[in-house]
Amino acid sequence: MMAVRLTDAQKKKIVADYAESGSYKATAKHFGVSDNTVRRVCQNEPEMSRKVAQKKAENTADMISFMNSRKEKAQGIIDDCLELLPEKLKDANATQTATVLGIVVDKFTRQTDAGMDIPRILENMDTLADIVRCPVQNRDITDYE
Repeated sequence: MMAVRLTDAQKKKIVADYAESGSYKATAKHFGVSDNTVRRVCQNEPEMSRKVAQKKAENTADMISFMNSRKEKAQGIIDDCLELLPEKLKDANATQTATVLGIVVDKFTRQTDAGMDIPRILENMDTLADIVRCPVQNRDITDYE
């Protein structure tokens, strides 16, 4: 079997995909090449890899900035949903209730950027339990940050 030569465009796509996924194996599968090919392409293109990583960091910073600019509106929507939730759950079946609970627990216990923050997770679980036990109208989500 003869090795197929990758074009410069294919190499750029491989480097970009690897920078996004961080996985040689996933990138290899996506492009139909071996893990070693992806590794070799990425190692032979250090400047391109650096630029892709820089662009990814810029995109992440832009998205965080946007999210922070919309934080108050998002918190208002969350407050509205949490306020409506107890009433809606009265008519929900067991599967719907479990799904809602799973989503809320997942969001309140999400891992922080610094890694697992067990005290924060436990605090969030206590807060969630309090919300479920004693819903309070106009509760401010910033109380739980």
